[in-house]
Amino acid sequence: MENRVQKIIAAHGIVSRRAAEKLIKDGRVKVNGAVIELGAQADVEKDEIMIDDKPIKPLDSPIYIMLNKPAGYVTTMKDEFSRKNVSDLVAGIGLRIYPIGRLDMDSEGLLLFTNDGSFANRLMHPSFNKVKKYEVDVSGELENISKLSEPMVIDGYRISPAQVEILSKNKKSALVCISIHEGRNRQIRKMCELVGLRVKRLRRVSIGNVELGDLEEGKWRYLTAREIQSLAE
Repeated sequence: MENRVQKIIAAHGIVSRRAAEKLIKDGRVKVNGAVIELGAQADVEKDEIMIDDKPIKPLDSPIYIMLNKPAGYVTTMKDEFSRKNVSDLVAGIGLRIYPIGRLDMDSEGLLLFTNDGSFANRLMHPSFNKVKKYEVDVSGELENISKLSEPMVIDGYRISPAQVEILSKNKKSALVCISIHEGRNRQIRKMCELVGLRVKRLRRVSIGNVELGDLEEGKWRYLTAREIQSLAE
Protein backbone atom coordinates (compact mmCIF):
# COMPACT_ATOMS: atom_id res chain seq x y z
CA MET A 1 0.00 0.00 0.00
CA GLU A 2 1.41 3.38 -1.01
CA ASN A 3 1.74 6.32 1.36
CA ARG A 4 3.43 9.69 1.21
CA VAL A 5 7.10 9.18 1.91
CA GLN A 6 7.23 11.78 4.70
CA LYS A 7 4.47 9.85 6.48
CA ILE A 8 6.40 6.59 6.14
CA ILE A 9 9.57 8.18 7.55
CA ALA A 10 7.67 9.61 10.53
CA ALA A 11 5.94 6.29 11.17
CA HIS A 12 9.34 4.64 11.46
CA GLY A 13 10.23 7.01 14.27
CA ILE A 14 13.20 8.50 12.42
CA VAL A 15 12.09 12.15 12.55
CA SER A 16 8.79 14.03 12.71
CA ARG A 17 6.73 14.44 9.57
CA ARG A 18 7.72 18.11 9.27
CA ALA A 19 11.40 17.19 9.58
CA ALA A 20 10.88 14.43 6.99
CA GLU A 21 9.41 16.99 4.60
CA LYS A 22 12.55 19.09 4.98
CA LEU A 23 14.74 16.06 4.26
CA ILE A 24 12.80 15.53 1.04
CA LYS A 25 13.00 19.22 0.06
CA ASP A 26 16.75 19.11 0.67
CA GLY A 27 17.12 16.21 -1.77
CA ARG A 28 18.29 13.75 0.87
CA VAL A 29 15.60 11.10 0.28
CA LYS A 30 15.59 8.55 -2.52
CA VAL A 31 13.08 5.90 -3.54
CA ASN A 32 14.53 3.04 -5.58
CA GLY A 33 17.66 5.09 -6.21
CA ALA A 34 15.97 8.25 -7.44
CA VAL A 35 15.79 11.53 -5.52
CA ILE A 36 12.14 12.35 -4.83
CA GLU A 37 10.14 15.54 -4.45
CA LEU A 38 7.69 16.40 -1.70
CA GLY A 39 4.40 14.58 -2.29
CA ALA A 40 5.98 11.43 -3.72
CA GLN A 41 4.50 8.13 -2.58
CA ALA A 42 6.01 4.72 -1.96
CA ASP A 43 5.11 1.25 -0.76
CA VAL A 44 7.27 0.36 2.20
CA GLU A 45 6.81 -3.35 1.44
CA LYS A 46 8.08 -3.06 -2.14
CA ASP A 47 10.21 0.06 -2.51
CA GLU A 48 13.62 0.90 -1.12
CA ILE A 49 13.50 4.21 0.75
CA MET A 50 16.86 5.78 1.59
CA ILE A 51 17.90 8.82 3.61
CA ASP A 52 21.41 10.05 2.86
CA ASP A 53 21.90 6.81 0.90
CA LYS A 54 21.08 4.68 3.94
CA PRO A 55 17.95 2.48 3.74
CA ILE A 56 15.40 2.92 6.49
CA LYS A 57 15.01 -0.15 8.64
CA PRO A 58 11.82 -2.22 8.64
CA LEU A 59 9.34 -1.12 11.28
CA ASP A 60 9.26 -3.39 14.32
CA SER A 61 5.96 -4.63 15.63
CA PRO A 62 4.23 -1.72 17.40
CA ILE A 63 4.83 -1.68 21.14
CA TYR A 64 3.48 0.68 23.79
CA ILE A 65 4.59 0.66 27.42
CA MET A 66 4.58 2.80 30.54
CA LEU A 67 7.47 3.18 32.99
CA ASN A 68 7.39 4.43 36.55
CA LYS A 69 10.52 6.55 36.23
CA PRO A 70 12.53 7.07 39.42
CA ALA A 71 14.34 10.31 40.18
CA GLY A 72 17.96 10.40 39.09
CA TYR A 73 17.44 9.10 35.53
CA VAL A 74 17.62 11.27 32.42
CA THR A 75 14.96 10.78 29.75
CA THR A 76 17.15 9.62 26.92
CA MET A 77 18.15 6.26 25.50
CA LYS A 78 21.84 7.20 25.48
CA ASP A 79 23.58 9.88 27.52
CA GLU A 80 26.84 11.48 26.44
CA PHE A 81 27.78 12.16 30.06
CA SER A 82 27.30 8.53 31.13
CA ARG A 83 24.50 9.41 33.54
CA LYS A 84 21.82 6.87 34.42
CA ASN A 85 19.18 6.95 31.73
CA VAL A 86 15.78 5.37 31.15
CA SER A 87 17.14 2.89 28.61
CA ASP A 88 18.62 0.98 31.56
CA LEU A 89 15.10 0.44 32.92
CA VAL A 90 13.49 -0.87 29.70
CA ALA A 91 16.43 -2.92 28.40
CA GLY A 92 14.43 -6.14 28.65
CA ILE A 93 11.93 -5.13 25.96
CA GLY A 94 13.98 -6.62 23.14
CA LEU A 95 12.90 -3.98 20.59
CA ARG A 96 14.15 -0.47 19.86
CA ILE A 97 11.80 1.94 21.61
CA TYR A 98 12.05 5.55 22.71
CA PRO A 99 10.29 7.81 25.21
CA ILE A 100 7.32 9.98 24.29
CA GLY A 101 8.07 13.38 25.77
CA ARG A 102 10.22 13.86 28.84
CA LEU A 103 10.47 13.99 32.58
CA ASP A 104 13.47 15.90 33.91
CA MET A 105 16.12 14.02 35.84
CA ASP A 106 14.75 14.94 39.26
CA SER A 107 11.12 14.12 38.40
CA GLU A 108 9.38 10.78 38.74
CA GLY A 109 6.37 8.90 37.52
CA LEU A 110 4.53 8.05 34.35
CA LEU A 111 6.64 7.98 31.19
CA LEU A 112 5.39 6.43 27.93
CA PHE A 113 7.52 4.59 25.35
CA THR A 114 6.84 3.29 21.86
CA ASN A 115 8.40 2.41 18.52
CA ASP A 116 5.35 3.78 16.67
CA GLY A 117 6.52 7.08 15.22
CA SER A 118 3.08 8.30 14.14
CA PHE A 119 1.64 7.60 17.57
CA ALA A 120 4.53 9.37 19.30
CA ASN A 121 4.37 12.41 17.03
CA ARG A 122 0.64 12.74 17.61
CA LEU A 123 1.07 12.66 21.38
CA MET A 124 3.87 15.24 21.28
CA HIS A 125 2.05 17.62 18.91
CA PRO A 126 0.82 20.90 20.49
CA SER A 127 -2.77 19.94 19.59
CA PHE A 128 -2.58 16.91 21.91
CA ASN A 129 -4.58 18.18 24.85
CA LYS A 130 -4.86 15.28 27.26
CA VAL A 131 -4.69 16.37 30.88
CA LYS A 132 -1.43 15.53 32.64
CA LYS A 133 -1.63 15.22 36.42
CA TYR A 134 1.28 15.68 38.79
CA GLU A 135 1.55 15.17 42.54
CA VAL A 136 3.93 17.81 43.85
CA ASP A 137 5.37 18.06 47.34
CA VAL A 138 6.12 21.73 47.99
CA SER A 139 7.41 23.99 50.75
CA GLY A 140 7.93 27.73 51.02
CA GLU A 141 5.19 30.34 50.69
CA LEU A 142 2.28 27.92 51.08
CA GLU A 143 -0.27 30.71 51.16
CA ASN A 144 0.50 31.22 47.46
CA ILE A 145 -0.60 27.74 46.34
CA SER A 146 -3.86 29.09 44.92
CA LYS A 147 -1.82 31.36 42.62
CA LEU A 148 -0.71 28.26 40.69
CA SER A 149 -4.13 28.24 39.00
CA GLU A 150 -3.83 31.86 37.84
CA PRO A 151 -2.61 32.93 34.36
CA MET A 152 1.19 32.85 34.12
CA VAL A 153 3.89 33.67 31.61
CA ILE A 154 6.81 31.23 31.50
CA ASP A 155 9.79 31.82 29.22
CA GLY A 156 7.76 34.43 27.33
CA TYR A 157 4.83 32.06 26.76
CA ARG A 158 1.40 32.47 28.40
CA ILE A 159 0.44 29.04 29.68
CA SER A 160 -3.12 27.82 30.10
CA PRO A 161 -4.43 28.01 33.68
CA ALA A 162 -3.75 24.88 35.73
CA GLN A 163 -6.17 23.06 37.99
CA VAL A 164 -4.85 22.81 41.55
CA GLU A 165 -6.01 20.64 44.43
CA ILE A 166 -4.42 20.51 47.89
CA LEU A 167 -4.20 16.85 48.91
CA SER A 168 -2.62 17.47 52.32
CA LYS A 169 -1.00 20.36 54.15
CA ASN A 170 0.84 21.23 57.36
CA LYS A 171 2.77 24.28 58.53
CA LYS A 172 5.91 23.47 56.55
CA SER A 173 4.81 21.68 53.39
CA ALA A 174 1.90 20.61 51.22
CA LEU A 175 1.09 17.86 48.75
CA VAL A 176 -0.62 19.35 45.72
CA CYS A 177 -2.19 17.82 42.59
CA ILE A 178 -1.54 20.03 39.57
CA SER A 179 -3.31 19.29 36.27
CA ILE A 180 -2.10 20.88 33.03
CA HIS A 181 -2.72 20.40 29.30
CA GLU A 182 0.68 21.58 28.16
CA GLY A 183 4.04 20.08 28.94
CA ARG A 184 6.59 22.81 28.48
CA ASN A 185 10.15 22.34 29.70
CA ARG A 186 10.13 22.09 33.52
CA GLN A 187 6.74 23.81 33.52
CA ILE A 188 5.55 22.71 36.96
CA ARG A 189 8.85 23.64 38.60
CA LYS A 190 8.84 27.08 36.96
CA MET A 191 5.22 27.67 38.00
CA CYS A 192 6.09 26.90 41.60
CA GLU A 193 9.16 29.09 41.50
CA LEU A 194 7.11 32.05 40.26
CA VAL A 195 4.85 31.91 43.33
CA GLY A 196 7.58 31.27 45.89
CA LEU A 197 7.21 27.52 46.28
CA ARG A 198 10.07 25.01 46.39
CA VAL A 199 9.48 21.62 44.79
CA LYS A 200 10.69 18.80 47.02
CA ARG A 201 9.24 15.98 44.93
CA LEU A 202 7.41 15.90 41.61
CA ARG A 203 5.66 12.82 40.26
CA ARG A 204 3.47 12.49 37.14
CA VAL A 205 0.56 10.22 37.94
CA SER A 206 -1.57 10.26 34.78
CA ILE A 207 -1.86 11.30 31.14
CA GLY A 208 -5.47 11.46 30.04
CA ASN A 209 -7.14 8.25 31.19
CA VAL A 210 -3.83 6.40 31.52
CA GLU A 211 -2.89 6.20 35.19
CA LEU A 212 0.35 5.18 36.85
CA GLY A 213 -1.58 3.30 39.52
CA ASP A 214 0.42 0.99 41.74
CA LEU A 215 3.18 0.25 39.21
CA GLU A 216 6.37 -0.20 41.21
CA GLU A 217 9.08 2.45 40.87
CA GLY A 218 11.60 1.54 38.18
CA LYS A 219 9.27 -1.04 36.61
CA TRP A 220 7.36 -1.00 33.33
CA ARG A 221 4.27 -2.65 31.86
CA TYR A 222 2.52 -2.84 28.49
CA LEU A 223 -0.35 -0.45 27.86
CA THR A 224 -3.72 -2.11 27.44
CA ALA A 225 -5.61 -1.81 24.15
CA ARG A 226 -8.10 0.49 25.89
CA GLU A 227 -5.30 2.76 27.13
CA ILE A 228 -3.74 2.95 23.68
CA GLN A 229 -7.09 3.81 22.13
CA SER A 230 -7.82 6.49 24.74
CA LEU A 231 -4.51 8.23 23.95
CA ALA A 232 -5.13 8.04 20.22
CA GLU A 233 -8.62 9.56 20.37
